[in-house]
Formats: sequence, structure tokens, C-alpha cells
Amino acid sequence: MTDVQQLLDFALECAWKAGRISLGHFLNGVAVERKADNSPVTVADREVEQMLRSRITQQWPEHGIIGEEFGRIESRSEFTWIVDPIDGTKSFTCGVPFYANLIALTDSQGPLIGVAHYPALNEMIYAARGLGCYWNGRRCHVSDVHKLEDAVLLTSDVSSYHTPARAAIWDQLTDRTYFQRTWGDAYGYLLVATGRAEIMLEPSLAVWDAGPMPVIMNEAGGHFSDWQGQVDIASGSAVATNGELYEPVMHIIQESQAQGT
Repeated sequence: MTDVQQLLDFALECAWKAGRISLGHFLNGVAVERKADNSPVTVADREVEQMLRSRITQQWPEHGIIGEEFGRIESRSEFTWIVDPIDGTKSFTCGVPFYANLIALTDSQGPLIGVAHYPALNEMIYAARGLGCYWNGRRCHVSDVHKLEDAVLLTSDVSSYHTPARAAIWDQLTDRTYFQRTWGDAYGYLLVATGRAEIMLEPSLAVWDAGPMPVIMNEAGGHFSDWQGQVDIASGSAVATNGELYEPVMHIIQESQAQGT
């Protein structure tokens, strides 16, 4: 049986190495290319993912890998690693330090390990199922805010609320929460898990964006789900809360979706 702490230690080592590589290109005039979906990619994205794939394959050859830049390797075990070499590449290319290196591991029961490293901010948050959530080595926990009127609401990009139903959700939540910011991408989840915000909302994201978040949020005392209320990192939507506010937030989401407004 593979030891969870051993897997977590490996993930933390990989995240630290990913941070060293990405920082070598940050604020260093890195060239930016556009992928088919018009999203940016850089040599830093590719170098980080290649390193992660090499380390995983060397250490755990039977494990699967899913990565943003180089696709999928099917697992020959119950374990699959999910990596986003640079989450927030747009921020990265603009010299904004909110980008992250994301590493997750799933097993037959679902999310097992989640690591999010923010090298330009010198912050790392990590968790493993049943072992707690830690922020820069200290145990961390979500806030105890229990009223929407006192909550900080985060998202990555307000332009992603372009459909009537999405717009209705965003408008209702902005009307009812204390204030809103686009401290999004992976950094928004860190802020919720460490008690500095209460809601992180994303109507559209990929499996590698969501990979580490369920176990991080759960072990920090919060809640993560998609917009259908399921813990599904591949469904394409996400809402993370401090737990206290999960039900009122989901009521707004599901009511607006049901109305199709």
C-alpha cells in the first residue's frame, strides 16, 4: 500500500521545483504564443510540465498523468496525477504574481492530494485526505463568516458570466455579498481556504485547474463542488466556499440555472 505522506512529500518537492523553473522566466521577457483556443502558452509552461511528467514517470511509472500542455497518459494503477504547470498564464505573462503551479493526485475514491504553489508570492497550500490543510507549513482553516452580507466573493474573469443564467447568478451574489474582487484563478481558492475570502466562483474551468481544490477546501473545513452540487473536477464549473455559505450560494446558482434566465 502506498503511503499518503510519501505521495504528498513527493508532490511538494515537485511543486517547489516547478516554482524554481517558472520563476526563472517570470518578469524575464518570456515569449508568448497563442494556442488554438487563443489562450497563452510559454516555454515556462512546457518546461514545468515536462519536468513534472519526467519526475512522476520516474518515481511512479504505473501512475497516470493528465496535464494541460501534453495530454494524458493512462494509469496502470488507481492513481492519476493532474498537473497545471502554470495556472494563470495570462497573469504570468503580464508580470502579475498570482499565478500558481498546481499538482493533484486522485485515487479510486476521488481527490487524494492537492498542492498549489504560488512561487512569486512565496506561498504554498497543500492537503491530503485526512491529513489536514497547510499554508506555508501552518495548519489553515476557512473563515466562520455565516452571512452572505459579510462575505468576500471572488472570481477569475467577469466576462465568463456572459450567458443570461450566469449573469443572473453573478448579479445576485454581488448584490448580496460584502464586496467582490477578481483575485481569481488558483489564488482565489487559497484565499478561501485560509479564511481571507468566503466564496470563489468559476463558471468555466478545466480539470487541471480544479484538480487540487476539493481536498484543499475539504481539509481546510470548507466545501468544493461543481455548479450541480457534485464533487467533480472534470465537469467544467466550480464553487468553493467556507462551508457556512455553501447552501445559500448553491440555492442562487441552482435557482437561476433552473429558470434559465
